[in-house]
Amino acid sequence: MFAVWLLLACGPRHVETGLASWYGPGFAGKPTASGETFRPWKKTAAHKTLPLGTVVRVTREDNGRSVRVVINDRGPYIDGRIIDLSRRAARRVDMLDDGVAKVRVVEVGCRKRYDRCD
Repeated sequence: MFAVWLLLACGPRHVETGLASWYGPGFAGKPTASGETFRPWKKTAAHKTLPLGTVVRVTREDNGRSVRVVINDRGPYIDGRIIDLSRRAARRVDMLDDGVAKVRVVEVGCRKRYDRCD
């Protein structure tokens, strides 16, 4: 109950709506901005400005499906897109075939192991 009250009282720190895309297989095994190796089977994402280690909930607006991902890379580098999802995350919101989908991104936490969270 306290956690619900805290969330309602504080609200999310970052919310945005826009287009999401997903990383292609050509990035597998390459280093991310966090220094980790990109693994398409992990629930991760790239964002231009959120601190590495930020946890966000990405919800596809037309079907309501959502996934929690950790920001561990920078991007996307295509105008008009706000987040790049790993293949596993894209599958969870059912956008593998579409490639791009309108989503809502809400910050929900932080992974302390990244040592960059405030």
